[in-house]
Amino acid sequence: MTAAVDALVEGRSADPHALLGAHPARGGVRVRAYRPEAERVAVLRNGADPVPLRRTHPAGLFEGIVTGAQLPLRYELEVAYPDGATYRLEDPYRFPPTLGELDLHLAGEGRHEELYARLGAHVTEVDGVAGTAFAVWAPSARAVSVVGDFNSWDGRLHPMRSMGSSGIWEVFLPGVAEGARYKYEIRTQAGDLRLKADPVAFAAELPPATASVVHRPRHAWGDADWLERRRARDPLAGPMAIYEVHLGSWRLNPLEDNRPLTYLELADELAAYVTDLGFTHVELLPVMAHPFSGSWGYQVTSYYAPTPRFGSPDDLRAFVDRLHQAGIGVLLDWVPAHFPRDDWALARFDGTALYEHEDPRRGSHPDWGTLVFKLGRNEVRNFLLANALFWAREYHADGLRVDAVASMLYLDYSRAEGEWVPNAFGGREDLDAVAFLRALNEVLHAREPGIASVAEESTAWPGVSRPTYVGGLGFGFKWNMGWMHDTLGYFRQDPVHRRFHHHELTFSLMYAFSENFVLPLSHDEVVHGKGSLLAKMPGDRWQRLANLRALYAYMWAHPGKKLLFMGGELAQEAEWSHERSLDWHLLEDPGHAGVQALVRDLNRVYRQERALWERDFDGAGFAWLEANDADRNVVAFARTGLDPAAQLVCVCNLSPVPRAGYRVGLPQPGPWREALNTDAAEYGGSGVGNLGRAEAEPVPWHGRPWSAELTLPPLGVLWLVPESAR
Repeated sequence: MTAAVDALVEGRSADPHALLGAHPARGGVRVRAYRPEAERVAVLRNGADPVPLRRTHPAGLFEGIVTGAQLPLRYELEVAYPDGATYRLEDPYRFPPTLGELDLHLAGEGRHEELYARLGAHVTEVDGVAGTAFAVWAPSARAVSVVGDFNSWDGRLHPMRSMGSSGIWEVFLPGVAEGARYKYEIRTQAGDLRLKADPVAFAAELPPATASVVHRPRHAWGDADWLERRRARDPLAGPMAIYEVHLGSWRLNPLEDNRPLTYLELADELAAYVTDLGFTHVELLPVMAHPFSGSWGYQVTSYYAPTPRFGSPDDLRAFVDRLHQAGIGVLLDWVPAHFPRDDWALARFDGTALYEHEDPRRGSHPDWGTLVFKLGRNEVRNFLLANALFWAREYHADGLRVDAVASMLYLDYSRAEGEWVPNAFGGREDLDAVAFLRALNEVLHAREPGIASVAEESTAWPGVSRPTYVGGLGFGFKWNMGWMHDTLGYFRQDPVHRRFHHHELTFSLMYAFSENFVLPLSHDEVVHGKGSLLAKMPGDRWQRLANLRALYAYMWAHPGKKLLFMGGELAQEAEWSHERSLDWHLLEDPGHAGVQALVRDLNRVYRQERALWERDFDGAGFAWLEANDADRNVVAFARTGLDPAAQLVCVCNLSPVPRAGYRVGLPQPGPWREALNTDAAEYGGSGVGNLGRAEAEPVPWHGRPWSAELTLPPLGVLWLVPESAR
């Protein structure tokens, strides 16, 4: 007993419940309470006289026997302090554990898919008493306490109990309600005290404050129809045009010191805007809580808590709900590749390299100064797998775009010789990361049908978007970084030089069907001195706008789903900055308004024409008509849907010279309609075209028995569809 008391008062007890609370005793029940600095403590029971407890240790341990009582004993404590203040409170140490053996077993095995339902802070009732159950994984800690608003951040008052070999600590604190701020005070094996935010907190303080916040979801969802349709839908088989958004800089409120819009304001404005432009999805740069706004969300400290910069967790739920009810899917950027070194967060959480590798050759990320998850550890893998399911289930996310997959797959990523550790077979592949990514996709797609998983993977790793049962990583989609690099490289060239770069425009079709690709013009292409998309285009102002319109039309016709970062639709002139709004005033200029109008029409026609998306990943749905006219900067190709009658021909003239009488082979005879012309006057173009239609004649051309003479607009793209399709 003496050793247990010493451990308690010295802040190193791993089992405070064995000493404190109610225990059997001869003639009744013995109650012990640890209330440092208290003057008196008494046990209160309904209908019975108070039972005063005597001080048995000068540090504040009180105990006494409630004569004639039996276990379980319902009681409260009355605690009086020298200043005259008296408090009546439930004793946390009379309650049983809030985690069962199955929870502990599954967590240890790394298979607890609802880990977030057990760890963290949960507002609940135990034995009819309202409070919050706290649980945290800290296997190497000597002792752990909950500190917060409710106990004056005094780690002596609420030590937690260790749940044995699971490494989990838990305690139920009566009276702690939603909104309370808290952290864990962890005593390491070396005796140091570390104050840590909860890794599974559901809400976080507004930076620069770093406490976790007790949260209970209250949002009443209204998107049941959307979720039912999603479960029955194959994301690969439908149209997908993604509008990528950084919530903090999409639009600011000029009437209130240019503050970012809130989740609720965005729910209305962004939903209306995206609906008007015809995008099918929005993709949000990470909304998980992060203290450094300059990371754009990619240095996550609270994986289960949305950033409070724009409102509460329920406000984010309302945002997703509103977009779903508007018919718009929501994808979230997700960052399992690395996490920051902030001392109050995951780094050396219990005094050891718990979430990260101890060896800096594995655990330190050379590019970002961050730490790398130890994915070979069951509990760490479980933390992330459950987190992916959490965002799908608790926030109804329609998909996750997994950031920096390449950095996870290769042990030598951005490392020189001698700075990395080979795998067990002497190779450079991170076998733990490969196993994790496969498990992630298997679990996501099995548990949440219809969800999209997207890899940002920039290497030639085989089978990123192929099923795991054939050796793939199991993602639904992969960003086509090669297409992005080559296409922007081509469009940067002055048209007079494009003949020497023609292959950069056509090479993507050599591998376009090797993966399920998304074509990304993302935030990464308009920051860090790269300039805006418009700024990359050559020529005078008219030519730059025309080039940008042509780029978009070529992209929307190319096989693969589409992604455009916000501001691209405005022909943003300045490079993106997370500290200011998009330049909405540009829409007062007809040229910029014309680009936006084009994007609106691209999405409209894209969704209407099944040829543009039904066979995105099937080479039989694509055919070159003209791939080799480098001298005139012209390419032409045909897209075909599952119904052979669903056809669209795309013709690109990427020189500033209009070309009259340019013959193009067509897949079928008869009249063809101009479904889209990027040189139309309403887009800011010169109005060169074919008066809206062309006639396919029985003149063999481009390997087709029919063809038509077209007028190709300067720096323009035509989309033609057969009239018979209408």
